[in-house]
Amino acid sequence: MGITSIGIGSGLDVETIVTKTVALEKQPLVQLQAKAGTIQTKISTFSQVKSLLSTLSDAAAKLTRDSAWNGMAVSSSNSAAVTATVSGIASASSFGVSVQQLARAQSNASTAVAKDSVIGAGTMTIQLGTWDSTANPPTFGVGSSKPINVSVSATDTITNIAAKINEGDAGVTATVLRDASGERLLLRSKTTGEESGFRVQVAEDPAAPGLSKLAFDPQNSPGVGLAANTIQYAQNTQAKINGISVTSKDNTFTEAIPGLTLTVSQVTTTDVEMGVKADTATMKKNIQDFVDAYNAVNDLLGSSTKYDSESKTKGVLQGDSTAVGLQNSLRAAIGAAVGGTSALQTLSDIGLEVQRGGKLTVDNTKLDNALKTPDTLKQLFASDPASGGTGTGAAVRMKSFTSGLLSLDGLMNNKSDALDLEVKRNTSDQEKVNNRAAVLEKRMRAQYTALDTQMGSLSALNSYITQQVAQWNK
Repeated sequence: MGITSIGIGSGLDVETIVTKTVALEKQPLVQLQAKAGTIQTKISTFSQVKSLLSTLSDAAAKLTRDSAWNGMAVSSSNSAAVTATVSGIASASSFGVSVQQLARAQSNASTAVAKDSVIGAGTMTIQLGTWDSTANPPTFGVGSSKPINVSVSATDTITNIAAKINEGDAGVTATVLRDASGERLLLRSKTTGEESGFRVQVAEDPAAPGLSKLAFDPQNSPGVGLAANTIQYAQNTQAKINGISVTSKDNTFTEAIPGLTLTVSQVTTTDVEMGVKADTATMKKNIQDFVDAYNAVNDLLGSSTKYDSESKTKGVLQGDSTAVGLQNSLRAAIGAAVGGTSALQTLSDIGLEVQRGGKLTVDNTKLDNALKTPDTLKQLFASDPASGGTGTGAAVRMKSFTSGLLSLDGLMNNKSDALDLEVKRNTSDQEKVNNRAAVLEKRMRAQYTALDTQMGSLSALNSYITQQVAQWNK
């Protein structure tokens, strides 16, 4: 007999009786499921808190480093002509820079030949060195690199020759230029600076002359080959710093001013004024990042633990001892004094005021004034007894506090473990309720099935007796 037939023998609505009884048995699930949702919301909220604490820890750590307070910024009165970047330990200073010439590579062009025509055969020898273009004729000083020989056959075109030069790693690049006149071979040194000049000597094959058209040796063969056309000799950058001449093979000066790399881009007619001073803009940004990171944690904890009397609603962490304790400890850490001999003792001394609810606000006037003395400001944030400080700076304290919270055995991981345990217990409790309900349903259906069977037997007996009585009365 199927389940839906239960009750036929007894005449009872067994299905309704069983369903409602089992539903009553499962009633505790309502609270357990609601509690499960609350636990998951807590897990999500504490995960956000943990992430924000990590951001706060990073912001605090940045303010404990010397690099946060020793940074220098460079200004230029003409950044199109001269710029500078801090590349080491630089000192506050100011100086003028004038640029007489920019570094450049040597470049030469051949006379035009017919497209895809051959030039001649022989050997081209390319040597790097320095040209004295002021001499007449110009003189060449051989460089330290070995000369490169390029073998040219009688069937090689300008394009073939350019490819062979580029394969030879001679310190020059070869390009084929096509114009209305035909093809030209362009040669250019790979680097700038007077030492990147080059000479091209040619030993022609008598059987296939003509390769000397590509020679460049004005010292020995002036006006021949490439020397017959426009020449751009390689040269160094020439500049003056406060009137003192300096040169560079490229357009940067890495050693002229300790800690700075100067880059020149234009020839100037007047001095470009350069200034080097403490990078207070970056310091201020780092402090603002610290404030923002703290406020983000404080705001989340505040909204999660508050009770709204008007709407009579409470935050997901309202009454949670871990959240409340963390909130109080965080506010205590941000408001504590440095101690020791620091001229600045609390964050309020530089305009970082703790408002009602624990939020930090910034008085930019006071902060800008404090930024005028970076060393004193550094003590407020970065003073560390472990490295000789007389007090514990605000950033050092916050870094230590947040690092402890985020450690493997810290508060945040312990809370996460506790919430995971609550999830397991809740899941187990729900399983127990469902199991009890299943056992009850099975028992009730068995009992009503037995009742149906018994009632069916009694009904059959009643029918038999009724028939017998009817026979007796005839």
